[in-house]
Amino acid sequence: MYYSSGNYEAFARPRKPDGIENKTAWFVGAGLASLSGAAFLIRDAQLPGEKITIFERLALPGGALDGIREPEKGFVIRGGREMEDHFECLWDLFRSIPSIEVEGASVLDEFYWLNKDDPNYSLQRATVNRGQDARTDGLFGLSDKAQKEIVKVFLATREEMEGKRINEVFGPDFLASNFWLYWRTMFAFEEWHSALEMKLYLHRFIHHIGGLPDFSALKFTRYNQYESLVLPLYKWLLDQGVAFQFATEVTDVDFDVTPGRKQATRIHWVRDGQAGSTDLGPDDLLFMTIGSLTENSDNGDHHTPARLNEGPAPAWDLWRRIAAKDPSFGNPDVFGAHIPETKWESATVTTLDPRIPEYIRKIAKRDPFSGKVVTGGIVTARDSNWLLSWTVNRQPHFKQQPTDQIVVWLYSLFTDKPGDYVSKPMQDCTGEEITAEWLYHLGVPVSDIPELAATGAKCVPVMMPYVTAFFMPRHAGDRPDVVPEGAVNFAFIGQFAESSRDCIFTTEYSVRTPMEAVYTLLNIERGVPEVFGSTYDIRTLLAAASHLRDGQELHLPGPEFARKWLFGKLDQIEIGELLTQAGLMPGKP
Repeated sequence: MYYSSGNYEAFARPRKPDGIENKTAWFVGAGLASLSGAAFLIRDAQLPGEKITIFERLALPGGALDGIREPEKGFVIRGGREMEDHFECLWDLFRSIPSIEVEGASVLDEFYWLNKDDPNYSLQRATVNRGQDARTDGLFGLSDKAQKEIVKVFLATREEMEGKRINEVFGPDFLASNFWLYWRTMFAFEEWHSALEMKLYLHRFIHHIGGLPDFSALKFTRYNQYESLVLPLYKWLLDQGVAFQFATEVTDVDFDVTPGRKQATRIHWVRDGQAGSTDLGPDDLLFMTIGSLTENSDNGDHHTPARLNEGPAPAWDLWRRIAAKDPSFGNPDVFGAHIPETKWESATVTTLDPRIPEYIRKIAKRDPFSGKVVTGGIVTARDSNWLLSWTVNRQPHFKQQPTDQIVVWLYSLFTDKPGDYVSKPMQDCTGEEITAEWLYHLGVPVSDIPELAATGAKCVPVMMPYVTAFFMPRHAGDRPDVVPEGAVNFAFIGQFAESSRDCIFTTEYSVRTPMEAVYTLLNIERGVPEVFGSTYDIRTLLAAASHLRDGQELHLPGPEFARKWLFGKLDQIEIGELLTQAGLMPGKP
């Protein structure tokens, strides 16, 4: 496997790998990683779909990319996925998957046209005092000390950031800034999360620093992620003959490990209470999704709190059994044994009373029934004890959604603190109580909140014990390589496999890891798209520096005549032009 950039590789079609007709493929889990891996096997390795089997413990595909209507409870989305132009592997995949909405178009075509016609941006990123504009004014508010801390982390080696928490490398100034408010609520970072992951995100999205305050960096699907991304891909795979074995839990995998060589030899599984297994030879490829950010998710309802399920976690237990067999298979407990640090709760609110959308309209400054961008991303109640954020995507968010209803998604980073209106932690609240807290921060008159919360909406809370597990501080080797050294017929895929190229918690990472796995094991004659190289572009870096300084020019120490002399010299060369374009250097003195 190799990485590549440019159209020469992007548009090339690989030749059929030698011996592909003798191969079979097996996938553990039916999340985006497995669905993508199966697609790459069919499209690029030219493996017939009927030779691919996907095991899934649940009754439907999609993993964390969900969106469902439960008849008694209502609409449910556990989270949302923010996307951007440079998800190179994701778009490489979906250019080949037919849209189920637009005849003759791919999913990428449909997505591209949608976001051309209706570009995303927010008109109010944060509120205070019950729905009032927080007046962040698009500024980051970073002190000189905080700016230096960002630069220090950016320039540090990966090894220097391993095992460290964010609050070990950033001080109080940074943690009180607008930048941290934007960042933590957008990406769900906590102060105790990985400084290494923070560094990787800075590098990966440095070209979008200027778009953080208003979300102009982001793009979203037409409907929820299940209907817009998973269903077209799932349908295409079924049409290719891929076999899905739902309600089937993979419990263990056997390996033959010898010096310099590792082979998966058997998959153990349980279906309908009956244990079974499948033997694997060198030509039987196994792709394993390890860990799970939505494992043991529990749905409450409007009258019942979601439950924190700290019991057996099949996806994590499977990885623990696998990891015990070889040191190169990772350390799952680094991520999956810290529920107090990795949990948070989300909720889906469906409005039933026409009065509620008017409060949404006031804050979003857009008509929530227009079918176009509404909030443009999350709105954070900055003074919320829960640090509550909420969003309204394009409506309807579900194809089955009645035209007079709005589906809202909200989440909180501090689920164990009492609310501002409801004097209980979010994790102890019913859907009705969560709705009441949200209405309070929306600015609904206090006298109207009990009635609207009780009968004006329907809310489904979801507690997720492991949702930020991949942000826990880690060291090299804690995540196994996609294809461990010496592996001949197996790979690890998903958010807890180590690509070394990208950052986690993105749809891109869930597609990149299986692409790397397929291309490595089958020696595909085409490069895996390289991560967008903005972190190496001096123009991007200077623009980011300008944004981080809130547009302030550089102020050089020393006497005035020396500064004028230096700026005069810089003004005559290319560097001076770049600094001026970025707003970092004043005009000619």
